[in-house]
Amino acid sequence: MNPNSWISKTRSELGLILQDMQIEHLEKNWIYLATAMIGFMVVILSIGAVFLHLNPPSHWETIDSASLHLGGEFAEDKLGVQPSKPSDVIIQVKLVAARYGFFPREIVVPADKKIQFRMASLDVLHGAHIPMTNMSTMIVPGHISEVTTVFPKPGEYPLLCNEYCGMGHDHMWSKVTVLSQNDWDARKNEGKQP
Repeated sequence: MNPNSWISKTRSELGLILQDMQIEHLEKNWIYLATAMIGFMVVILSIGAVFLHLNPPSHWETIDSASLHLGGEFAEDKLGVQPSKPSDVIIQVKLVAARYGFFPREIVVPADKKIQFRMASLDVLHGAHIPMTNMSTMIVPGHISEVTTVFPKPGEYPLLCNEYCGMGHDHMWSKVTVLSQNDWDARKNEGKQP
């Protein structure tokens, strides 16, 4: 055996070992980085849950989707803006989402007043989103979704489905008309408001 070939063979094996050690070092660094990122996310979520009270809903109201339109809170004659007393701070709006529309198709509410939307799905998963506002939620079959919002400016807002619900999904919309407080009071005095 030639000593020069033995030395060159040993050097090449040593080079491979050093190269493996280098790769192992990089892998360890990535593992440390991934663990640190996961730890950071857990800390942020914990702070949000404990100090900011950002938690998933704890009180789910359930409903029978197949018969919700036949009676009770979501009967056809009880949809839309609910009658309110002058002392009420919140106006309640009840909606049913079904392929491919929201019922009622048009809702009239006042500006600068808390509006509570209570929604149920008749068939599949839907979403309710009003662009340029904070009103966005999922409407899960068998559950009642509830969102409270305030419309600061009068105008017409589209209520869109933002969860794909089938072939007619792009036609699923409703219109929310927001009136100024003066127009709302005049409409109420004319007897047009429930």
